[in-house]
Amino acid sequence: MNEQEGNNLHEKISYTSSMMNIKRMSPVIGAEVIGADLRSKDQSEFNNIREALAEHSVLFFRDQPLLSPEEQVTFATQFGPLHAHPAAPAKEDNEAIFVIKTDSKSKIANGNGWHTDVSCDKEPPLVTMLQLHEVPELGGDTLFSSMYAAYETLSPRLKAFISKLSAHHKSEHVYRGRYSDRGVTDKSHYPSSIHPVVAAHPLSGRPVLYVNPSFTTEIHGLSKHESRALLDLLFTHQSRLEFQVRFQWTPNAIALWDNRSAQHFAMWDYWPQPRRGHRVTIKGAALEQGNEIDSKYYGNLRLSSSRL
Repeated sequence: MNEQEGNNLHEKISYTSSMMNIKRMSPVIGAEVIGADLRSKDQSEFNNIREALAEHSVLFFRDQPLLSPEEQVTFATQFGPLHAHPAAPAKEDNEAIFVIKTDSKSKIANGNGWHTDVSCDKEPPLVTMLQLHEVPELGGDTLFSSMYAAYETLSPRLKAFISKLSAHHKSEHVYRGRYSDRGVTDKSHYPSSIHPVVAAHPLSGRPVLYVNPSFTTEIHGLSKHESRALLDLLFTHQSRLEFQVRFQWTPNAIALWDNRSAQHFAMWDYWPQPRRGHRVTIKGAALEQGNEIDSKYYGNLRLSSSRL
């Protein structure tokens, strides 16, 4: 897709693809898909979903039945082989299923901080699919932020500076002891990797800002203080409200997101109510350095100074 085509698509509020209606939820990121059946084996329907995901970074499906683990895995594997989480508890009879479970006894809530899934892996997952079976009466929303927009809205000089940098992504501080209350025994070590700060999306080729406050610990080659200052600046920029969409879950709703072009944050504002579901992730490839470009996909954005 070229830049002009991207701009044209960004002008559409909703459009019909096959038998589905795809309705944008913000000018920057996210769309709701109405009329899709994720149990369907219709290849053209899946192709339309895959194209919509590439365009919007995260898709939401409310009109879905409760998927069996086999049905969820069958849909997800159309994107490619599944990724195995390095720490989280899996469903006993289906290791591909990451069981999402938060209740009054939980010490942590999955996803409760800005991140992209398992960025500490050498080949981080590309796509994640989550269906929540039980949701709180109020709260428990998930926020998504566009890393396409986060990169594009940086100044040209800052883009040039970070375009050749790489960063350490570590997980020891995240995963050790994290799932002990669910019977998971810690491993001897957890993954860490170095990825480009600006990565090329494997499908679109567009640059994304690929650092996050959960796993990214330092910029390679900078001093500790320089690294901290730059990461804090980038983390603050990534979480701007202008780049976000917020999804209010309903029972059996599904979110499908791209881990290269979006970050997410699951709110834990519903304790002690339960929140449960099943998640699967699709393998990705090692990240490649993104090219410094001056695109205009988000020319409609006017960033606030955070005060009147």
